[in-house]
Amino acid sequence: MMAIRLKRVYDAPAKSDGRRILVERLWPRGLAKAKAKVDHWARDSAPSKELRQWFGHDPERWDEFRRRYFAELDANPEAVRALREQIARGPCTFVYASREERLNNSVALAEYLGRRK
Repeated sequence: MMAIRLKRVYDAPAKSDGRRILVERLWPRGLAKAKAKVDHWARDSAPSKELRQWFGHDPERWDEFRRRYFAELDANPEAVRALREQIARGPCTFVYASREERLNNSVALAEYLGRRK
């Protein structure tokens, strides 16, 4: 598996991003689709609304969030397969909306894909 870059979707797109894959269930607030330059929206690979709301970016819930999110991904192999197909097309960057750079679903998703071949 090639390296997956991570970047806020609000940051300016760069040629080095490769394919920009949005890994959010909801479209980022206040961002025009043309400005986002998203090549693929992997909304089915994003955490459920309930899990997102429960987590609330609380660092103390991070480990449990990852466990629950990985279980959601395990239960949705079609979404994971479709995402892997996008990644296989060449260099890519997961773009996300969160202001939190270390504890967000893109970090967890990249970890999941790296662990489960």
